[in-house]
Amino acid sequence: MVLIATCKGRIRIFDTTLRDGDQMAGVEVSLEDKVEIAKALDELGVDIVEAGFPISSKIDFETIKAISKELSKAKVAALARASRRDVDEAAASEAHIVHVFIATSDIHLKYKLRLSREQVLEKIAETVEYAKEYGVLVLFSAEDATRSDREFLAKAYLEAVNAGSKYINIPDTVGVATPWKIVDLVRFVRSKLPKNIWVDVHCHNDFGLATANSLAGILGGADGVQVTVNGFGERAGNASLEEVVAALHYLMGYCTGVDLRKLTQTSKLVAEKFGITLQPNKPIVGLNAFAHEAGIHVHGVLSNPATYEPISPEEVGNRRRIVLGRHSGKHAVTWALKRIGVEPRDEIVNYVLEKLKEVAPRIKKVSEDQVKQWISEYYSVEGVEPPCTRFS
Repeated sequence: MVLIATCKGRIRIFDTTLRDGDQMAGVEVSLEDKVEIAKALDELGVDIVEAGFPISSKIDFETIKAISKELSKAKVAALARASRRDVDEAAASEAHIVHVFIATSDIHLKYKLRLSREQVLEKIAETVEYAKEYGVLVLFSAEDATRSDREFLAKAYLEAVNAGSKYINIPDTVGVATPWKIVDLVRFVRSKLPKNIWVDVHCHNDFGLATANSLAGILGGADGVQVTVNGFGERAGNASLEEVVAALHYLMGYCTGVDLRKLTQTSKLVAEKFGITLQPNKPIVGLNAFAHEAGIHVHGVLSNPATYEPISPEEVGNRRRIVLGRHSGKHAVTWALKRIGVEPRDEIVNYVLEKLKEVAPRIKKVSEDQVKQWISEYYSVEGVEPPCTRFS
């Protein structure tokens, strides 16, 4: 698959790895590592880096202040509850965008905020207006939007817009939305707001739908997505930057500012800094995302990669792997022998394949050294010197 030639529109990429991703249970990232991640995100080409929640900790405040001076392209956002004190801290951190949020669902109003709907609307108007006085761009999020009464939700967004916010976000805070619900909700909210308002969707992955819901948000009329690298975040995580961006480019025909070739290296950097081992079958950037073992698949891929790969791995900075295992066939063995400089004659191919089928279920992973040993065994049985083997 190649990138669709015509671009249907430019989608804004808001990365919250250093804020929502950093809230992942058991994760602690140093200020130095956060700055390194932010620089990598800037190089990757995201539009906005949400670098923390300044009132929550000194390290978040200092991180935002440091990152705001370091990035050359991306804007820096800081999170703030709908309170003047939070906004003061966000503004003092020198963020370019103050991200104001308050919950709008009845369950949050009753059990967390203990506020009426009218009081919430007052807080939105007062805080957004106050944040605007700092001369920053104000983003407003209605926390738990997908479980909110949608007429009240629309009122909350309109209150923020009337107070000066030109940028709103629709979060699926506990990941309970479906793609069709997101399409409908975004269309509804859009219909209640002026056309020039920026709209993001922010999807959590509690039911494994964060990527699908993010794409659905674009179908519904959002022009931005909020994501984290590797989908890191609280509970089951957030929409994955690499999945959403690749799908926007290759499946939907949209453009972003992201350099797709840097997706895998950015993923590896963030996983390392977070101290998290990425699952091998992670789409786009995982070790096995372009790995092939089954004989039918290997035969197809060696003939034409497009038979079993939706995109070229190099386009997203990954690589193709042919794996030897019990599902392998002659084509994989032939490839492995050629790769180490051995002529793949039928006799030796059959010998190695027989050994492979015998031992693979026990040793799980068959290395090149193991193949070299089998080659030596074969030539020893034949009574001749094995050829000089080389491993790439």
